[in-house]
Amino acid sequence: MKISILQMPVAFARPDENIQTLRRMVEASMREEPDVLVLPELWRLGFYPQPIAVHADLDGQQSRAVLAELARKNGVNIVGGTVANRREGKVYNSCYIFDRTGTEVASYNKAHLFSPSGESADFAAGDNAVTFRLDGVLCGIAVCYDVRFPEFIRKLALEDISVLFLPAAWPASRLSHWQILTRARAIENQLYVIAANEAGTDEQGNHLAGHSAILDPWGETIAEAGEGEAILTAHLRPGLRQHIRETLNVYADRRPELY
Repeated sequence: MKISILQMPVAFARPDENIQTLRRMVEASMREEPDVLVLPELWRLGFYPQPIAVHADLDGQQSRAVLAELARKNGVNIVGGTVANRREGKVYNSCYIFDRTGTEVASYNKAHLFSPSGESADFAAGDNAVTFRLDGVLCGIAVCYDVRFPEFIRKLALEDISVLFLPAAWPASRLSHWQILTRARAIENQLYVIAANEAGTDEQGNHLAGHSAILDPWGETIAEAGEGEAILTAHLRPGLRQHIRETLNVYADRRPELY
């Protein structure tokens, strides 16, 4: 499986401009012939304009239509980062996933909301862990702050996923946490972590970290971006995860009766 992360420079509260950036970057990325494209968190708006309910995409309709079109047109799977999605009087931080035909195969509402920034007051939390298949590979999805909850990622890992997709809007001030946490989740769960961060600034003018990365099940960095706009592409090696689990089978040594 060949993965391309689109580390988008997101224009704050300008969805039409961000959609144009997305189209441009998708077109450029297809020169690498990836199997999966991965977008960052809240790519349509940035993190995030107030009041979010006014700016949110009603039932994700615009975002889903654009992502489905791009998937179908290019014959590529898309893990669509997240968008602010207004539905039934609530706003969710939602990820939509599409296969090569442009069919929506899964969606996920961010479960852990970042209370220090007020996200938990502005968004409704999701209440499901979500797995899905792309080209036959079982994958899981988590978003940004979710990575700080190892029990949540382990729940996905215990469903035998091979790849964890992690869209984010992570600030530069905590770059070291981003790098340590993504690597730890890869190592302890023995799976690929596809960490797709945003470039640009958030509502308070805080610089976003960039440094999207593709990590293998040993926790080794296959590819890593810098701070600005980037298309990051790498192959995931078939069989590596199984080899690692046969060599160092931490799952066989678990003692769930203790925790």
